[in-house]
Amino acid sequence: MSDADFRLDGRRAVVTGAARGIGRAIAERLAVAGAHVVVADREEAEGNMAVASIEAAGGKGAFISLDVTDPGAVARAVDTIYDEYGPVDVLVNNAGIVRNAPALEMSLDDWKTVIDIDLGGIFHCAQAFGRRMVAAGRGSMVNISSICGEVTVYPQPQVSYNAAKAGVNLLTKSLAVEWAKSGVRVNAVAPGYVGTELTLRGRSNPEWFGTWMQMTPMGRLGEPREIANAVLFLAADASSYITGTVLTIDGGYTAL
Repeated sequence: MSDADFRLDGRRAVVTGAARGIGRAIAERLAVAGAHVVVADREEAEGNMAVASIEAAGGKGAFISLDVTDPGAVARAVDTIYDEYGPVDVLVNNAGIVRNAPALEMSLDDWKTVIDIDLGGIFHCAQAFGRRMVAAGRGSMVNISSICGEVTVYPQPQVSYNAAKAGVNLLTKSLAVEWAKSGVRVNAVAPGYVGTELTLRGRSNPEWFGTWMQMTPMGRLGEPREIANAVLFLAADASSYITGTVLTIDGGYTAL
């Protein structure tokens, strides 16, 4: 294995939900590895800030507004990206939210919103970009899942998020098997607790945060860059024989 196996020079990557947090770290990391990165997000101002950061570091970036829950919008975004930037080599499905509410109190709207973004959004993007990748006979997709797709975390209630992420894991494996012979690889990264806005509510709750750290053998939060490095590995040729894998990065949480 050489350093070239971790390079993405001349390739185009799309990262959804890349305006902030883990998504932004992934976009910046792929750009450093040589990819031309399209930041796809609903938040235009923050998305353009992410692009500015990529370009300030000497990389190539662009922004496109995207609501992953709208299949029509996804299809139009795919057409625009291919027309303006060329074929996509890497797709990172990162867009996601969480709603913390007990199951008996969760509204139908909250349930549907989380499922539509965290699971439906990944399927819409995977299907739309996948059509192009399968036709071209190449491509790498990385879906951002969570340890919540494998275990029920505690003490926060988040049944919709857990269910969505469990779906992401099996969606990843299903697509990997369907597309394995086409030259398209599909994998997932499952982070534990990472210091981003998504975990801000829990980090500000002493009971929740204390439990999280007690149940994480390394005793600390993950950093967005640590997730981004794993995504680069799965996106690049370094992982050319890996497909259908869910790579857990959680400081040992699920090893207990």
